[in-house]
Amino acid sequence: MSTSVLYMSMSLDGFICGPNDTPENPGGDDFDRLHEWIFHAGTFDVRPGVAREFMDEFTACGAILAGRRTVEQVDHWGGDHNGLPIFVPSHRPPGPTVANYPLVTYVLDGIESAMAQAKAVAGDKNVAMHGAYTGQKALEAGVLDEIQIHQVPVLFGSGRRLFEVLPDRVELEVVRVIDTPEVTHLRYRVQR
Repeated sequence: MSTSVLYMSMSLDGFICGPNDTPENPGGDDFDRLHEWIFHAGTFDVRPGVAREFMDEFTACGAILAGRRTVEQVDHWGGDHNGLPIFVPSHRPPGPTVANYPLVTYVLDGIESAMAQAKAVAGDKNVAMHGAYTGQKALEAGVLDEIQIHQVPVLFGSGRRLFEVLPDRVELEVVRVIDTPEVTHLRYRVQR
């Protein structure tokens, strides 16, 4: 059975984006700092070791579920995020350019439906999630199974927080902790 996993790199003070996060400046100021642990400087070449293991885990997923803001800021990854189908829960239909991206599906009837569709396509593989608002809504709806945080040792001070608004307290079980000099990888299972 498929497991939904929210994958996010985050500053110690809880930010997944820096200040000035706009379509012209996706991720905000110093966004790359949150991903230095995985990519060689100025490239999308994955570092060896733990970074490679996490990238392999991520690319072994069967589908992506990502928030509209996330996908629109990166133009839906050009319609191809490692060849995986991309599901976008939204309150409104997509713009016309999405018609050029057959792997992208906008789901207009809620996060529960979007997750069900993503899990159906993923089969026994995981569904990888992106996005702060989408992660919060998935927690609220009870459709998020695990959270993989890549805790970067930096304080941003402002930007977009991963867990800005939660409906209630959420209990988590620690599944895995991998500590490196660049980042601490924290995996949690959502308790229901």
